[in-house]
Amino acid sequence: MTTSIKLAPAPVIDETTRLLTEHYVFPEPAEQLAALLQRRLAEGAYDVDDAEELSRLVTADLQSVNGDRHLRLKHHADPVSPERGAATMEAMRRDFDTTLGGVPRVQLLDGEVAVLELAPMLFPLDWAAEPLAAALTLVSRAQALIIDLRTNRGGDPDTVAFVCSYLLDERTHLNTMHWRSRDSEQSWSLPHVPGARFGGSKPLYVLSGENTFSAAEELAYDLQQLGRAVVVGERTRGGAHPCQGFTVHPHLEATIPVGRAANPVSGTNWEGVGVQPDVPCTAADSLARAHALALARLAD
Repeated sequence: MTTSIKLAPAPVIDETTRLLTEHYVFPEPAEQLAALLQRRLAEGAYDVDDAEELSRLVTADLQSVNGDRHLRLKHHADPVSPERGAATMEAMRRDFDTTLGGVPRVQLLDGEVAVLELAPMLFPLDWAAEPLAAALTLVSRAQALIIDLRTNRGGDPDTVAFVCSYLLDERTHLNTMHWRSRDSEQSWSLPHVPGARFGGSKPLYVLSGENTFSAAEELAYDLQQLGRAVVVGERTRGGAHPCQGFTVHPHLEATIPVGRAANPVSGTNWEGVGVQPDVPCTAADSLARAHALALARLAD
């Protein structure tokens, strides 16, 4: 969509480079990227009059130094609020309202194996706690559980901890977030949850695909590193850096990572490499494969 609002690339690039140097969790790449964007601007690489085309060009350059997939100039077809993070939140709210709060499917398969699909995002916990608690309580009675994250593109780390709390028996250290502008912060599962837990001993499988990203990757990775879940499917996209959104034009939002994750078991994260499945197969085949694994495990 070509925007009717006049596009002047220079102010967009100037503001994006300012935000990079001030907020990006990795200061040295931030300086390199700021210099790259300014050089490309001077060369005329951004002399376009379409906001969507500018977003594509700038995003390619932003990801060219260290491959950070959270680092983007994101295009929005409709004008968005200048308030920090508002563009992302407005888009998320539309998705939340049309997907039963991010729980579009709960299904019982043969052998008392439940499937819980979480998509398209792990929404902010103050929105999602109620539908997630209802769904997780419902599947708590199953003998085995398959969590489908194949189309989940990320979301809120607090929601990751909330979901994990239903799948573990004890309060557990899940992740540590290192921020550029403030002290590190640990993420733990909750000592108490609304409703019933599935618990920490029954078979658990997580389905992954090439579109599984960000906080959805954290959910898969945390459970995998704890030895709690078997990940079945494809390698995920590989984005481990939480980001904030800054409106730099009525149709453009700079998303800039402000932290990096460190898992307490592995000491690292899934940035750039993705979550490696324990049982590799195509995403399309992963549900049938996980169901077969669950039935075999239950039969033992």
